[in-house]
Amino acid sequence: MQRYKIIIEYDGSNYVGWQKQDNGLSIQESLQIAIKKQTQENVEVFGAGRTDAGVHALGQVAHFDLDRNLTIKEIQDGLNQYLRPQPIAIIEAKKVEKDFHARFSAKKRIYSYTIVNRRSPLTIDKNKAWVVHKKLDTELMNSASKFFIGNHDFTSFRSSSCQANSPFKTIDKVRVLREFNNIFIKVEAKSFLQSQVRIMVGTLVNVGEGKLKPKDIELIIKSRKRSKAGPTAPSEGLFLTTVIY
Repeated sequence: MQRYKIIIEYDGSNYVGWQKQDNGLSIQESLQIAIKKQTQENVEVFGAGRTDAGVHALGQVAHFDLDRNLTIKEIQDGLNQYLRPQPIAIIEAKKVEKDFHARFSAKKRIYSYTIVNRRSPLTIDKNKAWVVHKKLDTELMNSASKFFIGNHDFTSFRSSSCQANSPFKTIDKVRVLREFNNIFIKVEAKSFLQSQVRIMVGTLVNVGEGKLKPKDIELIIKSRKRSKAGPTAPSEGLFLTTVIY
């Protein structure tokens, strides 16, 4: 049996998320169907990040096992053929050892959130960004972002449906970058709670709008109350960009 690692790019707009569910088509299920069509084998595909409904990926990583020993070209080209016309693409494929696990072997995940800060509605970036009409102060947002760094109890920044055993997570980096009307919020950590990045983004937007002060982030974390944090940012602005092993 051979284990394969794949790097996947996808537009998550019309999917229920990464994980297979009963209420609609997921990225995981789409990949498993494509593999079955190509190989006639029923496999389970394991992903590095369980992206929510509407979230996109530029560098999602997954693995699966096959009885057949196919070439890398056969895996990549074959899966891309059977995935058409879905907005899912295999960017890279390779053979890996049996001890590799897309989720548990990952050392760091990097997410990027895109905000378009302007009065006009979205056209080109529709379903790929959150348009915020009120002018945002990115210097204040950057100052506030520093309070997220480190190991904290992120109860205030987790979804009510989050099933993680512990609310403690370690954030390695948070950066807020502005390029004209585009604001990019990049967050790096080994793992995240459900909706954590989106709630962090929503809270930083509150800071940028002047509804919160940068120092308030520290108080919100210490409060351990979801009601104290900002709104959950829309899913369409979030991208899983990189998984590091």
